[in-house]
Amino acid sequence: MSTVAADQSPAVPSPDPAPSPVEAALAGLPRVVDLLAARAEEHDRDATFPYQGIEAVHEAGLLTLTVDARYGGPGGTLADTVRVLAQLGRGDASVAVVTAFTLLQHAEQARTAAWPTAGYRRLLTESRRGPALVNTLRAEPGSREGEPPATVARRDGEAWLLTGRKTYCTGAEALAWMAVTARTDEPVPRTGTFLVRGESEGLEVDPTWDQLGLRASASHDVVLDEVRVPAELALGLNPPGSGAGKGAAASAAAAAAVPAAELARAWHDLALSAVAVGVARSAQDWLVRFLHQRTPANLTEPLGSLPRYRSALGEIEAQLIGAEELVHGLAARVDRAEPEAVARTGPAHLLATRAATAAVQQAVSLTGNPGLSRRHPLERYLRDVLSSRVHLAPDEAVLEAAGRAALERGARH
Repeated sequence: MSTVAADQSPAVPSPDPAPSPVEAALAGLPRVVDLLAARAEEHDRDATFPYQGIEAVHEAGLLTLTVDARYGGPGGTLADTVRVLAQLGRGDASVAVVTAFTLLQHAEQARTAAWPTAGYRRLLTESRRGPALVNTLRAEPGSREGEPPATVARRDGEAWLLTGRKTYCTGAEALAWMAVTARTDEPVPRTGTFLVRGESEGLEVDPTWDQLGLRASASHDVVLDEVRVPAELALGLNPPGSGAGKGAAASAAAAAAVPAAELARAWHDLALSAVAVGVARSAQDWLVRFLHQRTPANLTEPLGSLPRYRSALGEIEAQLIGAEELVHGLAARVDRAEPEAVARTGPAHLLATRAATAAVQQAVSLTGNPGLSRRHPLERYLRDVLSSRVHLAPDEAVLEAAGRAALERGARH
């Protein structure tokens, strides 16, 4: 006989809540990583842009992960971003860095609303139709930190005409939009950021990228010859030294506890750190398989049975645990806008990149000739992690800034 009273119904389990947009996007990560890994060697060897990989990232909802909720996006945090990029780095580092710069653009818009509403809505509309890659083009041949850009904007009626050359433009051949820093040719020049369509007349991609690694990232030069930009797409025109590219919202954010520029740098530092660590994890995965399978003629057991190899693998594991805890831990604190965490991301980027590089180098050393053979991916991981330094500030600049901060702290106590 049932023990349920006549006036009672059996308890019905509550349905599981629907996953959040971020969780839904993250659920597709493993499949995307597998697809990237399957094509990475081909794109690396031929230095061809990984359109199929970018399409897979887009279809999984990962390319717009950081679009803010007020624009109808998932509102992904920096912690979400480093998680995604670390996994994409395991599949194809070139796809990961191209994705990183688009995610950074959407995240900055979420913080500062620097893009005009109509322009950003257009970008989002394009993002619904297919991959819409974006990047900021700052670097110029021979340029030095703190100098005004050599790229010139000349006023022409209700528009600006941009002329100049930008270098290290990640994803150049596939960018839907380029945020180009430039100075005006006015008697008192102003600097700002100009939103340029990737197919604009007068814009040419010069295929200069022929690096050791990240070969599929298409980080070519972009040449602008009087490229027309509507006046409403010129952002934050300020006198030199006052902060190129800051709009009104960004300027307001700069008055907050953590200036907008410092948050942008923190996101950049940890996003690119995550890619490097992801590459190193793939190198470790390959090494583990190698140690399980490789049995030299003078042994009866695989190399993984030897204490020396287990200890060396343990050292790699310890390096990567440290790098991951540093990157993911700081990311969560940056999301909480902790000033101390934001100030530490430069050294964290340096340390994480060093750890990732050392881990891959040690993996190559342990495997000998097979690790350097192009028949295996380990040598590509080494080249990719070495080339990740193109996104890192010079060691001496990072360390000098950290040393200066330490001296200032000491003087206050």
